[in-house]
Amino acid sequence: MTATNGDLTIRRGGPRGFTGAILAGLMLGAFLCAAPVLAQTASPATAAAAPAVPPAEAAKSPPRITDALLPSALPRDLSPWGMFLTAVPIVKIVMVGLAFASLATWTVWLAKTIELWRARRVARQGLKVLASAKSLRAAEKEFSQTRSPVARFVAAAAGEADRSDGLAPEGVKDRAATLLSRIEAQAGRAIARGTGVLATIGATAPFVGLFGTVWGIMDSFIGISKTNTTNLAVVAPGIAEALLATAMGLIAAIPAVVMYNAFARGITGYRATLGDAAAEVLRHLSRDLDRDACPRQEEDAPIVSLRRPAE
Repeated sequence: MTATNGDLTIRRGGPRGFTGAILAGLMLGAFLCAAPVLAQTASPATAAAAPAVPPAEAAKSPPRITDALLPSALPRDLSPWGMFLTAVPIVKIVMVGLAFASLATWTVWLAKTIELWRARRVARQGLKVLASAKSLRAAEKEFSQTRSPVARFVAAAAGEADRSDGLAPEGVKDRAATLLSRIEAQAGRAIARGTGVLATIGATAPFVGLFGTVWGIMDSFIGISKTNTTNLAVVAPGIAEALLATAMGLIAAIPAVVMYNAFARGITGYRATLGDAAAEVLRHLSRDLDRDACPRQEEDAPIVSLRRPAE
């Protein structure tokens, strides 16, 4: 018994150690099984805030864009020049075309203003010379050094009178009137040359600018669909660039229409002055033909009194 005391002690201690190992393993398994439950109960708000999304739907949904990632967060120049530089190519082409149209409008205005002012001044001076002249030949001498339309009136009437020497006076007057009317129409067409550009720009510039605006707004909506955001800061710059094209169209069209109406009134007045000059030339021609048709009374011929004394 004493010799085997140690073995007996070992045999008695063996079952106790085995039981403790089993209890420790059971406790460890229970702890591992309870850990997920404890974690879920510890953070219920986090689990509610982030609901589970299926992987297929997560792959289909577009990425969310925050305001910090938007291009509008960067500084952008919204001055007219800055908007022109950042506009799309089609809108840029429209703006450049309208700028050239505006330049053409002001060039035509300057050139035609000077031309019309000189033409009206020369026509008024020629009308004064015709009114003070005693005959068509005297007026022809006065206009011998000028090349104005009034001088052409006088030269044409005198030439027709020379070519129709010995013919009926009425036929000479009709042919001279026809020739003067054609010269007057030619002078009117010459002074009106270039005003058609103003009419074209005034009629088409607003629609060209509207085309640029429509194109720019279309590009802005395409940008909205690509960025998947309706933030006004993203949409506003593109729409402002598009509306700048309409503004440039109006800037080119409004002065063109005003200038065209002003030139139309001025040309009408100029043609009226030429009509007065042509009428004055015809008066001189008719007077000279009547003088040639009626022989002058000789100086030594007796003068017949209209009234005789009753004797």
